[in-house]
Amino acid sequence: MNVKIAPSFLTADFCYIGDTVKMLDKAGADWIHCDVMDGVFVPSMTFGPSTIKAIRKITDKPLDVHLMMADSLSYLGEFADSGADIITIHPESQSSVHLHRVVCKIRSLGKKAGVALNPSTSLNILEYIYEDIDLILIMSVNPGFGGQSFIPAMLGKIETVAKRINELKLPIELQVDGGVNIKNAQSIRDAGATVIVAGHAVVDAPNPAEAIKILRG
Repeated sequence: MNVKIAPSFLTADFCYIGDTVKMLDKAGADWIHCDVMDGVFVPSMTFGPSTIKAIRKITDKPLDVHLMMADSLSYLGEFADSGADIITIHPESQSSVHLHRVVCKIRSLGKKAGVALNPSTSLNILEYIYEDIDLILIMSVNPGFGGQSFIPAMLGKIETVAKRINELKLPIELQVDGGVNIKNAQSIRDAGATVIVAGHAVVDAPNPAEAIKILRG
Protein backbone atom coordinates (compact mmCIF):
# COMPACT_ATOMS: atom_id res chain seq x y z
CA MET A 1 0.00 0.00 0.00
CA ASN A 2 1.34 3.44 -0.90
CA VAL A 3 2.28 5.71 1.94
CA LYS A 4 0.90 9.22 2.39
CA ILE A 5 3.20 12.13 1.68
CA ALA A 6 2.95 15.18 3.96
CA PRO A 7 5.36 17.80 2.63
CA SER A 8 6.61 20.46 5.02
CA PHE A 9 7.13 24.01 3.82
CA LEU A 10 9.73 24.67 6.56
CA THR A 11 12.52 25.16 4.02
CA ALA A 12 10.44 27.44 1.78
CA ASP A 13 10.78 31.22 1.53
CA PHE A 14 8.30 32.43 4.17
CA CYS A 15 7.43 35.41 1.97
CA TYR A 16 5.71 32.92 -0.32
CA ILE A 17 4.18 30.36 2.05
CA GLY A 18 0.80 30.58 0.34
CA ASP A 19 2.29 29.96 -3.08
CA THR A 20 4.31 27.04 -1.73
CA VAL A 21 1.27 25.43 -0.13
CA LYS A 22 -0.70 25.79 -3.37
CA MET A 23 2.19 24.22 -5.26
CA LEU A 24 2.39 21.27 -2.85
CA ASP A 25 -1.37 20.77 -3.08
CA LYS A 26 -1.24 20.76 -6.88
CA ALA A 27 1.82 18.47 -6.88
CA GLY A 28 -0.17 15.73 -5.15
CA ALA A 29 0.55 16.09 -1.44
CA ASP A 30 -1.76 13.99 0.71
CA TRP A 31 -1.39 16.22 3.77
CA ILE A 32 0.30 19.56 4.44
CA HIS A 33 2.75 19.31 7.35
CA CYS A 34 3.00 22.48 9.43
CA ASP A 35 6.06 22.78 11.69
CA VAL A 36 5.27 25.08 14.61
CA MET A 37 8.39 26.04 16.60
CA ASP A 38 8.50 28.38 19.58
CA GLY A 39 12.22 29.10 19.97
CA VAL A 40 12.12 27.54 23.45
CA PHE A 41 11.44 23.82 23.07
CA VAL A 42 13.52 23.95 19.88
CA PRO A 43 16.04 26.62 18.82
CA SER A 44 14.09 28.02 15.88
CA MET A 45 10.85 30.03 15.67
CA THR A 46 8.37 29.66 12.83
CA PHE A 47 4.68 30.62 13.02
CA GLY A 48 1.49 30.25 15.01
CA PRO A 49 -2.27 29.72 14.67
CA SER A 50 -2.80 32.74 12.42
CA THR A 51 -0.61 31.18 9.73
CA ILE A 52 -2.48 27.88 10.00
CA LYS A 53 -5.75 29.79 9.62
CA ALA A 54 -4.46 31.48 6.47
CA ILE A 55 -3.29 28.18 4.99
CA ARG A 56 -6.65 26.60 5.75
CA LYS A 57 -8.25 29.06 3.32
CA ILE A 58 -6.17 27.92 0.35
CA THR A 59 -6.17 24.13 0.61
CA ASP A 60 -8.64 21.37 1.41
CA LYS A 61 -5.83 18.93 2.24
CA PRO A 62 -5.57 17.79 5.85
CA LEU A 63 -3.39 20.16 7.88
CA ASP A 64 -0.94 18.10 9.90
CA VAL A 65 0.21 20.45 12.66
CA HIS A 66 3.35 19.46 14.57
CA LEU A 67 3.74 21.50 17.76
CA MET A 68 7.36 21.83 18.86
CA MET A 69 6.51 24.05 21.82
CA ALA A 70 7.37 24.23 25.50
CA ASP A 71 3.72 24.97 26.29
CA SER A 72 1.62 23.39 23.57
CA LEU A 73 -1.19 22.59 26.02
CA SER A 74 -2.18 26.25 26.44
CA TYR A 75 -2.59 26.71 22.69
CA LEU A 76 -4.43 23.53 21.65
CA GLY A 77 -7.74 25.36 21.37
CA GLU A 78 -6.26 28.07 19.16
CA PHE A 79 -4.68 25.59 16.79
CA ALA A 80 -7.89 23.57 16.66
CA ASP A 81 -9.88 26.70 15.82
CA SER A 82 -7.33 27.70 13.17
CA GLY A 83 -8.19 24.68 11.04
CA ALA A 84 -5.73 21.97 12.07
CA ASP A 85 -6.94 18.44 11.34
CA ILE A 86 -4.18 16.61 13.20
CA ILE A 87 -2.36 18.07 16.22
CA THR A 88 0.85 16.36 17.26
CA ILE A 89 2.62 17.18 20.51
CA HIS A 90 5.89 16.14 22.20
CA PRO A 91 5.86 14.25 25.51
CA GLU A 92 9.31 15.75 26.17
CA SER A 93 7.62 19.14 26.56
CA GLN A 94 6.93 20.28 30.10
CA SER A 95 3.26 20.93 29.30
CA SER A 96 2.81 17.33 28.13
CA VAL A 97 4.00 15.62 31.28
CA HIS A 98 0.44 14.34 31.74
CA LEU A 99 0.43 12.89 28.24
CA HIS A 100 -2.86 11.02 28.43
CA ARG A 101 -4.65 14.21 29.50
CA VAL A 102 -3.15 16.18 26.60
CA VAL A 103 -4.02 13.71 23.84
CA CYS A 104 -7.53 13.35 25.22
CA LYS A 105 -7.83 17.14 25.15
CA ILE A 106 -6.88 17.17 21.47
CA ARG A 107 -9.51 14.57 20.66
CA SER A 108 -12.11 16.45 22.72
CA LEU A 109 -11.53 19.39 20.36
CA GLY A 110 -12.57 17.17 17.46
CA LYS A 111 -9.04 16.70 16.12
CA LYS A 112 -6.83 13.69 15.57
CA ALA A 113 -4.13 13.37 18.23
CA GLY A 114 -0.50 12.63 17.48
CA VAL A 115 2.55 12.04 19.65
CA ALA A 116 6.03 12.90 18.35
CA LEU A 117 9.15 11.30 19.80
CA ASN A 118 12.61 12.82 19.61
CA PRO A 119 15.38 10.44 18.48
CA SER A 120 16.58 9.64 22.01
CA THR A 121 13.11 9.28 23.56
CA SER A 122 12.13 5.75 24.59
CA LEU A 123 9.12 4.05 23.04
CA ASN A 124 7.96 2.99 26.51
CA ILE A 125 6.12 6.28 26.90
CA LEU A 126 3.61 5.13 24.27
CA GLU A 127 2.64 1.87 25.92
CA TYR A 128 -0.39 3.08 27.83
CA ILE A 129 -1.79 5.56 25.31
CA TYR A 130 -1.88 3.63 22.04
CA GLU A 131 -5.67 3.44 22.14
CA ASP A 132 -5.94 7.20 22.70
CA ILE A 133 -3.91 8.42 19.72
CA ASP A 134 -4.26 8.51 15.95
CA LEU A 135 -0.67 9.12 14.90
CA ILE A 136 2.86 8.46 16.10
CA LEU A 137 5.62 10.66 14.68
CA ILE A 138 9.14 9.29 14.83
CA MET A 139 11.60 12.16 14.56
CA SER A 140 14.57 10.96 12.53
CA VAL A 141 16.53 14.14 13.26
CA ASN A 142 16.73 16.28 16.36
CA PRO A 143 13.96 18.82 15.80
CA GLY A 144 14.54 22.50 15.31
CA PHE A 145 16.00 22.90 11.85
CA GLY A 146 15.20 21.79 8.32
CA GLY A 147 17.74 20.17 6.02
CA GLN A 148 19.31 17.76 8.55
CA SER A 149 20.52 14.23 7.76
CA PHE A 150 18.46 11.14 8.64
CA ILE A 151 19.70 9.29 11.73
CA PRO A 152 20.13 5.63 10.57
CA ALA A 153 19.36 4.16 14.00
CA MET A 154 15.79 5.41 13.66
CA LEU A 155 14.99 2.66 11.13
CA GLY A 156 14.97 0.14 13.98
CA LYS A 157 12.76 2.42 16.04
CA ILE A 158 10.28 2.70 13.16
CA GLU A 159 10.22 -1.07 12.75
CA THR A 160 9.56 -1.59 16.46
CA VAL A 161 6.63 0.84 16.52
CA ALA A 162 5.16 -0.59 13.32
CA LYS A 163 5.28 -4.08 14.82
CA ARG A 164 3.57 -2.90 18.01
CA ILE A 165 0.81 -1.12 16.09
CA ASN A 166 0.19 -4.29 14.08
CA GLU A 167 0.12 -6.40 17.24
CA LEU A 168 -2.51 -4.12 18.74
CA LYS A 169 -4.46 -3.96 15.47
CA LEU A 170 -5.04 -0.24 15.87
CA PRO A 171 -5.58 2.27 13.02
CA ILE A 172 -2.61 4.44 14.01
CA GLU A 173 -0.62 6.26 11.34
CA LEU A 174 3.16 5.90 11.70
CA GLN A 175 4.81 9.08 10.49
CA VAL A 176 8.51 9.76 9.95
CA ASP A 177 10.01 13.24 9.77
CA GLY A 178 13.59 14.36 9.30
CA GLY A 179 16.15 13.93 6.56
CA VAL A 180 13.83 11.96 4.28
CA ASN A 181 14.79 11.99 0.61
CA ILE A 182 14.34 9.90 -2.52
CA LYS A 183 17.43 7.83 -1.64
CA ASN A 184 16.28 6.63 1.79
CA ALA A 185 12.49 6.68 1.34
CA GLN A 186 12.37 3.01 0.33
CA SER A 187 14.03 1.86 3.55
CA ILE A 188 11.70 4.07 5.58
CA ARG A 189 8.65 2.62 3.83
CA ASP A 190 10.01 -0.91 4.30
CA ALA A 191 10.45 -0.24 8.03
CA GLY A 192 6.71 0.39 8.29
CA ALA A 193 6.09 4.10 7.89
CA THR A 194 2.62 4.99 6.61
CA VAL A 195 3.19 8.77 6.37
CA ILE A 196 6.38 10.45 5.20
CA VAL A 197 7.20 14.09 5.90
CA ALA A 198 9.62 15.71 3.47
CA GLY A 199 10.66 19.32 3.18
CA HIS A 200 13.72 20.04 1.08
CA ALA A 201 13.24 16.83 -0.94
CA VAL A 202 9.92 18.14 -2.28
CA VAL A 203 9.86 21.93 -1.91
CA ASP A 204 13.27 22.40 -3.53
CA ALA A 205 12.96 19.59 -6.07
CA PRO A 206 13.08 20.49 -9.80
CA ASN A 207 9.80 18.61 -10.17
CA PRO A 208 7.90 18.44 -6.84
CA ALA A 209 5.14 16.23 -8.28
CA GLU A 210 7.70 13.67 -9.44
CA ALA A 211 9.47 13.84 -6.08
CA ILE A 212 6.20 13.11 -4.27
CA LYS A 213 5.54 10.19 -6.60
CA ILE A 214 8.99 8.70 -5.91
CA LEU A 215 8.68 9.19 -2.15
CA ARG A 216 5.28 7.53 -2.15
CA GLY A 217 6.70 4.44 -3.83
